[in-house]
Amino acid sequence: MINRRRAAFAAAAVATLALTTACGSSGTQSAGTTTTDNVQPAGQGTSAYGSSGGAGGAGAGNDGYGGQAGGADGSGKAPKAAPSAGKLALHQDAKLGTVVADSKGMTLYRFDKDTPDPAKSNCAGSCATTWPPVPADGATAPAGIDESKLGSVTRADGIKQLTIAGWPAYRYIKDTKAGDTKGQGVGGTWNALAPDGKKAGAQEPSDVSVFNHPDLGGILVDGKGRTLYRFNKDSAWPMKFGCNDACLDTWKPAKPADRSKLKGIAPKLISTVTRPDGTRQLAVDCWPVYWFTGDEQPGDINGQGKMGLWFAVSKEGKKITTTPEN
Repeated sequence: MINRRRAAFAAAAVATLALTTACGSSGTQSAGTTTTDNVQPAGQGTSAYGSSGGAGGAGAGNDGYGGQAGGADGSGKAPKAAPSAGKLALHQDAKLGTVVADSKGMTLYRFDKDTPDPAKSNCAGSCATTWPPVPADGATAPAGIDESKLGSVTRADGIKQLTIAGWPAYRYIKDTKAGDTKGQGVGGTWNALAPDGKKAGAQEPSDVSVFNHPDLGGILVDGKGRTLYRFNKDSAWPMKFGCNDACLDTWKPAKPADRSKLKGIAPKLISTVTRPDGTRQLAVDCWPVYWFTGDEQPGDINGQGKMGLWFAVSKEGKKITTTPEN
């Protein structure tokens, strides 16, 4: 009888130990059910993609890019939609060049494992927790993005996601303020979006480069992405400066450029001129060029056609006279 009681007690102890071990595992258990998609806050026991499990999907059931294979969030419910992007914006990053952001300045990203044609998102589960899909509803293009580049794709979780040139757009949970680009290069598969849908930072930013504007075509911009203009009352030869005094409060002389830091324009077109006050100014095809204080972000051309005297400059160094309707 005593031996039987000891055996029963031992069996009960083993059952209790097994239950205790299970409750302390990565899955969350309730009566009769087990949830294996254990999503953790960003930065807490996460992989290089911000998900549970080892980097590159070493964790059991991990899909290799931050989500769990085959599910929305492990609960059977679609994830809560992220805030609308509103009117998109462009900002100039010192390392990446021109980057797409939402209306609050938060950087938007693309994922190498997605596809643009046809548009398809392959970021689900905990991946979509770390990289929230940007809703397509309410998103509009700024001056520097062709409206036709914006589209949408309906995800497996039911969210209608914004696409740029076919690429699904995401935010990154570790970006906490406008201008952050902490998601750039994560896992070797995430990149900030450029205005044309390509990867930002494919080439180093330049002192002078060509920006593909949806209305004007290729226009010259300075190292901060600002549109460069020339003034009809200036002259190239003989050199004359028609913008002086109060004019310079609105139209700022562009800084000289290093000829080794150009992109899309022939070095022979770039020179430096000296103004009457001794200021050195960038010249394109011998014409002094300026940036306009009324332009707020890359792609803005608010100075185009002002007073019939101010015009953006093409990569050939010629003035562009096209003036888009507002």
